[in-house]
Amino acid sequence: MDDRVYVNKWLIAATVMIPTIMEIVDTSVANVALDHIRGSLSAGVDEVTWVLTSYLVSNAIIIPITGWLARTFGRKRYLMFSIMLFTISSFMCGSAPNLGTLVFFRVLQGIGGGALQPMSQAILFESFPPRQHGVAMAVFGVGVMFGPIVGPFLGGWLTDNLNWRWIFYVNIPIGVVALIMAYSFIYDPSYLRRKGKGAQPQGERGKAIGEIQEEEKERIDYWGLALLVTWVGCLQIVLDNGHRKDWFNSHFIVILSAISVAAFAFFIVVELTTPSPVVNLRTFKNRSFTGGNIMMFVAFFCFFGSIVLLPLYLQLLMGYTATLAGMALSPGGIASLISMAIMGRLIGKFDPRFILAFGISLTCYSFYMMTQFNLASNYQFVLMPRVIQGLGIGCLFVPLTTLTVSHIPKQEMGNATGIFNLLRNLGGSFGVAFSATMLARHTQINQNHLVEHLAPTGISFQQAFQSLKLALPRMGVIPALQDDAALGVIYRELQRQALMLSFNDSFRYLFMIFFLTVPFLFLLKRPQFGEAVAVH
Repeated sequence: MDDRVYVNKWLIAATVMIPTIMEIVDTSVANVALDHIRGSLSAGVDEVTWVLTSYLVSNAIIIPITGWLARTFGRKRYLMFSIMLFTISSFMCGSAPNLGTLVFFRVLQGIGGGALQPMSQAILFESFPPRQHGVAMAVFGVGVMFGPIVGPFLGGWLTDNLNWRWIFYVNIPIGVVALIMAYSFIYDPSYLRRKGKGAQPQGERGKAIGEIQEEEKERIDYWGLALLVTWVGCLQIVLDNGHRKDWFNSHFIVILSAISVAAFAFFIVVELTTPSPVVNLRTFKNRSFTGGNIMMFVAFFCFFGSIVLLPLYLQLLMGYTATLAGMALSPGGIASLISMAIMGRLIGKFDPRFILAFGISLTCYSFYMMTQFNLASNYQFVLMPRVIQGLGIGCLFVPLTTLTVSHIPKQEMGNATGIFNLLRNLGGSFGVAFSATMLARHTQINQNHLVEHLAPTGISFQQAFQSLKLALPRMGVIPALQDDAALGVIYRELQRQALMLSFNDSFRYLFMIFFLTVPFLFLLKRPQFGEAVAVH
């Protein structure tokens, strides 16, 4: 008897993307409200950053083990549990009376939210026929890109017009709707159905199979789980706090880094030798999966690095407000959404590797354009590379995701999407940390270099100094203070020039690093689009 349940694929897509977008928005929605949270809960500047770090750490830990948890407890059951945990934790975060309580429930919120991205991706791949995998990844990519665009704006609006607690309360009605839809429209595929669910084994042979399944279900890779929690947790804390603590000049960062490296090494050994790994690293034997993961890590390293630098450049040097900076960046996000929608349709008609190469070229060119920014750049000069980058990322994300996981068996899809999303998120975290560090360090280097060429006896210096002295009396500066005021203006301009050069240096690094994706393009195999339709 055929026990499969047929549900419209677009209904399934809506069901899994609603909680996914909610979770992605939550990774950035709290950023703009930190100062309000700090004042409301009487917390220090360093303490309040744990509102962000605690969520990211727990989120990063849960992502790679999502496939194992879905196999152990059933995908539908685990999806509903994750949505429910995320929704309840959101309410508790909004009701938190102090910082400790808020951080605790942010950890639980991250545990609930971490599973939503890889599970949604796995469900989309199975719900759409192979020829429409590009469409499925376009749907997923829209959600991934939509979150960072909407999150800061939504967080700022709710904080300014209502209260910072509403950045968490807004999740409650969305979570309830998502939970009802998951209960109604999501079903476990046959290979994940346990005894008592869906099709059941019959007779003595069936009983034996059931016993084997139960035995496998009870076998838990405790060592792998503990090591995963250790290395991912420590690494995420290092990446989030390294810049503020001057990296390896801090004993705290050195110790956590050493623990993370050691735990990671032991984790690889354990996962490759245990018969039931919590994360199946043998999936990396697939050439396309390995190459695609490396490319995604590097791509999001550069993408998130640039997303950090652009608003800083606009606000620190060009005088943009936070709102205007957001308006300058938003068209790039809109371009990504349009590009992904188009690419989803083209994947089944053209070789995805050609589309991916085009996306890499566009994105590379956008990074080159960013290296040309200067102190006289106008709005259009800043807008164009961001729009081109958005188009390039859309052309890159959809085919790369399709090429990476299309050759993975359905039974390993949850594990594969968990690894893929972990490396994508870690790439973004590394990119943010790298860009912030390069900007700070190169500002000092460039400032020292400019000072060496700013001799008080030089013609350029003297001309600027005398011109300022003539202009300062019209500004109301008394003669006794004119020399110091003129020197102050020159020094501030030197700092601006040094910072501008540092932004150029940082964008140049991202431009060069992005080229590392090109060799791995040749590892990717073209997917063979069959006619079989995966169903739930």
